[in-house]
Amino acid sequence: MNRKLYIGFKGKNNASCILVKNISKDSYLLTNSFNGVKRDIEALNSSYDCIVLFGIDKNLKDTVRIEKVAEKDTKEISALNLERISAQLDAIGISNYVSDKPTHYLCNEAYWYLLRKFKGNVVLIHIPSIKNISENLMESLSIVFR
Repeated sequence: MNRKLYIGFKGKNNASCILVKNISKDSYLLTNSFNGVKRDIEALNSSYDCIVLFGIDKNLKDTVRIEKVAEKDTKEISALNLERISAQLDAIGISNYVSDKPTHYLCNEAYWYLLRKFKGNVVLIHIPSIKNISENLMESLSIVFR
């Protein structure tokens, strides 16, 4: 059985929160603080096979960025087939790219803890903020990951 969990960040105007709630009832929201993220992830049930984490990048518009790497004390790399995820997004017209340059913000922190806890079976996908994400992109992402 492939148990997948969709994770976003709390906030009624946070695009990641809205997206994960659209995708699945089995979603999880992280606190918007470094201590909160660590605590929330430690509390997570580790029985999931795959985690899809959505984060916000205010500089994105009409495109998404798939993160390959998280960096904190060590460098952690996703074990998932990111090229396949990228191809699935391409197939329905969602502009995207895979990045191997970790950010150093809250999303990276969450990704790092998740990659370690779930042995690499995690992907972080950065999406545009609520003011930069089109209804079409939000709906298309909901369809791909549902």
